Amino acid sequence: MTHALVLKTFPAGSPRGSWPAEEFAARLREHGRGAEVVMDLTADAFLVVEASPRARSDTSGHEAPALGAVA
Repeated sequence: MTHALVLKTFPAGSPRGSWPAEEFAARLREHGRGAEVVMDLTADAFLVVEASPRARSDTSGHEAPALGAVA
């Protein structure tokens, strides 16, 4: 199991056209913090987590997995 630091959670039931988790992560990235959004299916919520340095492309140009299952 991979662990990640959860910075903030957002319920999955936001109004249509509203992406609060993505907007929050974008603001963090604008300020130099690594952040990405993942879905916690069990809690039916979006999690903004600290981006892993392993999320960068590997030498083959394919995206390396940043996170495993989030429990």
